[in-house]
Amino acid sequence: MKIALLGYGKMGKEIEKIALERNHEILMKIDSFEDWNEHIYDFLKADVALEFSTPATVLDNILKSFAANVPIVVGTTGWYEQLSTIRDLCSEKQQCLFYASNYSVGVNIFFEINKKLAHLMNKHREYEVFIEEIHHAQKLDAPSGTAITLANDIMSNFSKKKTWKNEMTSEEDTLGIKSVRESNVPGTHIITYQSENDVIEIKHTAKNRFGFAMGAILAAEFIAGKKGIYEMKDLLF
Repeated sequence: MKIALLGYGKMGKEIEKIALERNHEILMKIDSFEDWNEHIYDFLKADVALEFSTPATVLDNILKSFAANVPIVVGTTGWYEQLSTIRDLCSEKQQCLFYASNYSVGVNIFFEINKKLAHLMNKHREYEVFIEEIHHAQKLDAPSGTAITLANDIMSNFSKKKTWKNEMTSEEDTLGIKSVRESNVPGTHIITYQSENDVIEIKHTAKNRFGFAMGAILAAEFIAGKKGIYEMKDLLF
């Protein structure tokens, strides 16, 4: 495949490495407005775009991909308030969008475990639940997209919680999320249920960025030549 990398930070570089090892071609690398001026016509030749930029640039990159008829895999988070509009536009324009808050196979299995645990805990309202997420200091959004996905899945299955807040809280119907930023942490997510008598905890810890980058490449290979809207469940389950 001919790949356009939209965002060339740590994840973009990891994706590039794996893509080349799998005999794909990196057609272009975009990390600034000037890069777009240089490569805008090259973009029309891409088989797929992988978008790991910033919350400030992701929507423009998605729209550019739709306009160029290039399937796009989006890994940037912090834009999901516009998700419904983008999904509608993708369908209207008959384009291809693959989006996920996390591309790690392990994290997506963790998502399913989280749903099951929340469902089991729904009858046990004496438990309080909260989320902690830890990432590298360069991560721009908080809470992480992964933490938001975990929170939404908890609220869908644990009726005690109606909303979430990016801080620890004593509000009974609010799910607290604690966001921590430290050096060189690829990503850790912890779900804790706590009562007066015990604690139940599930945790996912990423050792490196390889799992995220490999998942994004698998997603790109999956949607090449396709139309429609896809998520990790379409790829993995």
